[in-house]
Amino acid sequence: MIGLDEGNDKSPDDTNSHSTPWSTFLSEAIQRFRSAGFENPENEARWIVETASGYSGASLPYGLEQQATERGVAHFDGMVERRLNHEPLQYVCGAWGFRTLDLMVDHRVLIPRPETEIVAGIALGELERNSSKEKKIVVDLGTGSGAIGLAIATEMEDVDVVLTDISSDALQVARANLAGLGAHGTSVTIYQGSWFAALPKKYRKSFSLIVSNPPYISINEMKSLPPNVRDWEPRLALASGENGTEYLEIIVDEAEEWLKHSGSLVLEMAPHHVDAISERMLGRGYSNVQIFQDLSGRNRGVVGKWN
Repeated sequence: MIGLDEGNDKSPDDTNSHSTPWSTFLSEAIQRFRSAGFENPENEARWIVETASGYSGASLPYGLEQQATERGVAHFDGMVERRLNHEPLQYVCGAWGFRTLDLMVDHRVLIPRPETEIVAGIALGELERNSSKEKKIVVDLGTGSGAIGLAIATEMEDVDVVLTDISSDALQVARANLAGLGAHGTSVTIYQGSWFAALPKKYRKSFSLIVSNPPYISINEMKSLPPNVRDWEPRLALASGENGTEYLEIIVDEAEEWLKHSGSLVLEMAPHHVDAISERMLGRGYSNVQIFQDLSGRNRGVVGKWN
């Protein structure tokens, strides 16, 4: 750890400047992460310095020349130690990008992933193709941080969005992210509860879209997850049952009571679940059932319409 200048006679308040520029701390973090065997030490160090310094993006080159503050260095030191203890970078930084959003994230919610950005995009596409002149209502079941539903509220005009989750902890994070949405957030409502049980009956047959990234990891699969997922992310948001499809099946079977005619159901799941879930949707009477892929080309979810 780089020490403070012992000769600095400024009062030790949080805004005092170090004699050391942020570029030195960036180099230190890169070296420590590289020694620890991290796959992308430069990127991880940059994100941590951006968070600690307050300089990000185009302002970072300028910020690296500035002297670090007492408060910034303390934040930097804490984040580096947390990351060296293998806490996920997203939790260490306390925020992560999701489509156009910068979401607060911590141990109470799943980390937003690129695969789920694809799910949000599929959901937005379904809404855009919906020709109904009525105002559209969307529910994001098991919302966690609010990522999918808040992305829809931000990117789609004239839509009401409902967020649900069984976890009060997760909904605290979702509410914090909602508060940062500004005017877009006025169309968002939050309910706590398990899947459709969270919803007031007034929403029956009213949704133009139901979207969810539910837990879909089986009990046995949980044992083989990477430690940075298994040991840090909330089990409640990861694990389903013996098969991993239990929650997906509940949503498929009960969604028909809540979707409007020609309303869409969009579900994220593991690649090995898509065949069974798409067949289940067809068997329940959904039409236009399609499997969609993530950025790596792997099957990632299923979409269909209720008739």
